[in-house]
Amino acid sequence: MIRIEPRENPSRAFAVGIPVLSAVIALALAAIPLLAAGANPITAYGEMAKGVFGSVFAFSEMLTRATPLIFTGLAAALAFRAKLWNIGAEGQLYLGAMAAVAIGSGVLDISGILLLPLIILLGAAAGAAGMAAPTYLKIRFGADEVVTTLLLNFIILIFLQMMLEGPLQDPMSLGWPQSAPVLDQGMLPPLMDRMRIHSGLIIALVLAGIAQFMLVRSVWGFKLRAVGENAAAARHAGINVNRSLFGAAIISGGLAGLAGVSEVAGLKGYLTSDLSPGFGYTGIVVAMLAGLSPVGVVIAALFIASVFVGADSMSRAMGVSSFLADLVVSMSLLCVLVGGFIAKYRFVRSKSESAT
Repeated sequence: MIRIEPRENPSRAFAVGIPVLSAVIALALAAIPLLAAGANPITAYGEMAKGVFGSVFAFSEMLTRATPLIFTGLAAALAFRAKLWNIGAEGQLYLGAMAAVAIGSGVLDISGILLLPLIILLGAAAGAAGMAAPTYLKIRFGADEVVTTLLLNFIILIFLQMMLEGPLQDPMSLGWPQSAPVLDQGMLPPLMDRMRIHSGLIIALVLAGIAQFMLVRSVWGFKLRAVGENAAAARHAGINVNRSLFGAAIISGGLAGLAGVSEVAGLKGYLTSDLSPGFGYTGIVVAMLAGLSPVGVVIAALFIASVFVGADSMSRAMGVSSFLADLVVSMSLLCVLVGGFIAKYRFVRSKSESAT
């Protein structure tokens, strides 16, 4: 007879090794469709690595792709820590982006030195508002935040299309649904000449470090983890569960909003309805791969960005579909979920007692 029981004090190395091993297994499994497509997996993965580390430009493109994933990964990780299932980071990203172009395109007469900080603050506030509403419904009426945040994504996208064909539309776009450009003084400074990488990456890394410290070393982080582990016990211990949930919601939505700000004010300079290829949803995968650790989010975001950028390079070099990147990411998540279960539980063989 085999039973499942919790592991007692699993080692740190074991817990850290599970995500790494999961990524390796995912890459090994992805070799099967590569072989089916007639490609040599070793050559294909070599092209992927070359597409990420083969030049300064390639590496900078990977970091550029990782920047919004760090923001949305942090948004998901901090909310999930409190058992607040934020599936709406995609919509919150667009809210932050809309706020960025609404302020940054010169609507308000603001001096250059104040414009960029105001864009960042209002973009984060817009994203926070997008998560505050579902959280209020959860606290007040018991509404399922998975449903409300997911459906709100579609509402925000429809609202975005209306705004891009109305108040936010660029008069010079010849009817194309595109916003007016952000003023130069409202753009995030680039980190390298003639490269797309911008200082939004620095902001993301700093916020990841702050989140890690607050989660592990602060009273706020202790309360957040306590609510996530057992809300009833936390309430019995005197923790204001609703306040902790609402605080997590504000921070989570704000981080997702900053992802939109970084894409608009750091990369494109204007807003379209296809700004995000799914950064909000991919951020959930990043958070799960990271084990909901803010530092792990940075590593997971770099891994996933490397897979996507490398797959594009491999596709061009070998004629293999770039959708392999989605396959690797999906397999990585599946392997991490299985690995997480193995990290927490073990299978024990026990002898059945003989009948007396």
